[in-house]
Amino acid sequence: MAYSDFTLGQLKEKFGIRFIENVCLFPDPQPFPVPERLADILRYNLPLALAIDTEKARSELIIAPVLIELKRQFNDRFSFFSGIDFNVDPAQGLNGKCDYILSKSEEQLYVAAPILVMVEAKNDRVKEGIPQCIAEMIAAKRFNEARSNPISTIYGAVSTGSLWKFLKLEDSLAYIDTEEYHTQVLDRVMGILAKIVTT
Repeated sequence: MAYSDFTLGQLKEKFGIRFIENVCLFPDPQPFPVPERLADILRYNLPLALAIDTEKARSELIIAPVLIELKRQFNDRFSFFSGIDFNVDPAQGLNGKCDYILSKSEEQLYVAAPILVMVEAKNDRVKEGIPQCIAEMIAAKRFNEARSNPISTIYGAVSTGSLWKFLKLEDSLAYIDTEEYHTQVLDRVMGILAKIVTT
């Protein structure tokens, strides 16, 4: 079993996770000014990614530039990882590749605690990425705890590049945001990400 194999039912049964689905996690997200450099990149990349219409294209051409620009805006105060193996507890199915990991550590040569955010890229269906993202968030929580660097909240996001949905894990409660944010309001997406990495 791996992160991508989990269903919501299995997460509930195996890890005792309860799902809170009727909450707006960021009721008033503060817009983050989108740098012109990123706007230019996305003006070109977005139509290309949507025309290619694969998970890899959306991930590389839309999601990665957003996360990299965020890292740049915060002067590399957090680390960014893409497509790495994150094998925390294979016996429990908490293993596999993660699309993106953001850690509060500035170490860039290896993943160090505390991990703040897991971002899962999906081709066109946000809902299908939710169980996988929550499994990765559980692994991140355990990873932090094993390194004596626990934090109370792990965040996650599932994105098609065009749409972003945010998640939050606290203890055994997984909060699934009622809102979805489109790249047309990228300043709000970046505002939410900025709030997470600076909290």
